[in-house]
Amino acid sequence: MMRLLFAAALGLALAACTTTESQPQGSKTDLKEAARLNTQLGIDYMRKGQLELAIEKLNKALDQDPDLAIAHSVIALVYQARGETDQAEDHYREALDLNSNDSVTLNNFGTFLCAQNEISDAEKIFLKAARNKDNAAAADAWANAGTCVRRDPKGLERAEGYLREALRINPKHSNALAQLAQVSYDRKEYLRARAFLQRYEIVARPTSQTLWLGAQNERALGDMVSARNYERRLRTEFPESPETDELPKKSGKR
Repeated sequence: MMRLLFAAALGLALAACTTTESQPQGSKTDLKEAARLNTQLGIDYMRKGQLELAIEKLNKALDQDPDLAIAHSVIALVYQARGETDQAEDHYREALDLNSNDSVTLNNFGTFLCAQNEISDAEKIFLKAARNKDNAAAADAWANAGTCVRRDPKGLERAEGYLREALRINPKHSNALAQLAQVSYDRKEYLRARAFLQRYEIVARPTSQTLWLGAQNERALGDMVSARNYERRLRTEFPESPETDELPKKSGKR
């Protein structure tokens, strides 16, 4: 998901970097253009994993234009990647103070808050992004809301509603399909979980988590042939995954 977020941020920065007419060196317009260019450079370094250089360029951009929301939004992502949560949160909030309806920043901030286990606050942020009429990726925000809220023991019903809304917008949304399979399994609705997993595998490559879920779900349904097929795929495609390590305890076989 982070790759998708980085790409979205890059697109915003490129859109912001418009060509200006010649201005006197050091003018306000000249500094704003320099800030946009440094933000773009910061994004490029971030995408390459060169986080120190990314921070250097983004801080320079903010020195040139402290009110450039996209620079705050991107440097928050970099600090988040470095595990510097206080700085990340400060810049996310600054970005939203400057542009409260930016869907990319809202979605990234929601992801950040969910990672800090601030589920209620993350839910509010995701829903604001999802309900933004200008958000072209509203399905992602609904799916992220459902994924996060599912971590709340009392949030299963809300999570299902959000995930279904994501599917209403995009019936092929892979994350929503995978999450709804898990929700159905948790509710012991095994046939429904199977159906969601089948839909998932039509639109996305399996992960170790979906293969593990498929194996457990087929065991619950009593279809041992299908369960062992999932387990075989899990060992073959993800031999180093935590889910594969769990197979001996769960299946009793290698």
